Amino acid sequence: MGWFGKGVLGAVGLAAAGVVIAWATSPDPRYNPASFEDEPLAARIAPMEEAVTLARFKEGETIATLLVLGFDGDSVSGIDLRELGAEASADPFVALASAEFDPRDLPGRERTISIADLLPTGTDGTRHIGIGTNFPEHAEEANSGSVFIFPKFGPATPARTQVRAEDGVLLDYEVEFCMRFDRDIASRADFDAAVKGLFLCADFTNRNALVEMADPDNLDSGYGFSDAKSGPDFFPTGPFLVIPRDWEAFTADLRMTTRVNGEPRQDARGREMTLDFGELAEKALGDMGEARFFYDGGFVKLAKGERIDTSTTLMSGTSEGTIFTGPTRGDMIEAVAAYVLQGGPLSGRDFMDSARETFIANELETRHYLQPGDSVRYASNWLGDIEVEVTR
Repeated sequence: MGWFGKGVLGAVGLAAAGVVIAWATSPDPRYNPASFEDEPLAARIAPMEEAVTLARFKEGETIATLLVLGFDGDSVSGIDLRELGAEASADPFVALASAEFDPRDLPGRERTISIADLLPTGTDGTRHIGIGTNFPEHAEEANSGSVFIFPKFGPATPARTQVRAEDGVLLDYEVEFCMRFDRDIASRADFDAAVKGLFLCADFTNRNALVEMADPDNLDSGYGFSDAKSGPDFFPTGPFLVIPRDWEAFTADLRMTTRVNGEPRQDARGREMTLDFGELAEKALGDMGEARFFYDGGFVKLAKGERIDTSTTLMSGTSEGTIFTGPTRGDMIEAVAAYVLQGGPLSGRDFMDSARETFIANELETRHYLQPGDSVRYASNWLGDIEVEVTR
């Protein structure tokens, strides 16, 4: 073999060694880092002068509303609003509006109810307004330059619940604040006039659907997010519906956290939101005319009737610290190798399809997404907590 051939083989060997080294030294993050407050979160009931805290429960066939006065983590204590003259209504806003009481002189007829027996705080609807990258650090980790919206489908589930981890699915967590209203919202004036109820909520995500469908260069394209975030157990809601006297100041102070098997993953305050709930409502109302959101094989509008009706929840978006991270250098090297071994362009397959398949397989193999047996706890300083068991 001449010097040229030896040179070529040497160069190929060096290139191969470089690829191997690049693959072997590729980072392998398990989830996105987050910052955490020094003080541990203390879940309490908001002072009555700042907000009214409600919880819904069922007694026989009747749904009633409790004025919550105490909370110990496992149960709540308070007064049935019917004892304060409230209408027998399943709507907590109607019950509160029809009750008469002086916060300084409440009767002593308290009752205690287990958190596990409380009904979901979310609306009875199955169509909600999801928000993407509304916290700056999460926008940075998602490489998003703006806040975007999408419809989320599925019923609200209670504060003590389960989520199923499907085989072959990358299941991710998100903690959020949510808001519901006592009337339909068709304008900013409606929003300003409405009685607003805040509650803690969670938004589970099928990351496979996002990898396969979403456009990373245009997250607002309308593809991927509705399919990824909709499901019968993807929307747990906290135990309390909290109606603040000053929603802006109260939301700014709200804190939300996520722990997985006791390990802290997310920690943020409402004041970190890029758009507040009023601005989110305006953004949603401005994007209701076109059926541009892809879901379950077809295109849908953001909301029926081009308004945020009383069955719809307005979500806040989540903070930094979710599991999903983009493909690493090692993933891309493996994707190229897999594509070549499959025949490259001659295989008739698109390279990106092969790359997505390789990435998902690698992520599943590491088992760092939510697994059966995991426990996820979401908590807030004023909105209570949610405990979710991951099942098969």
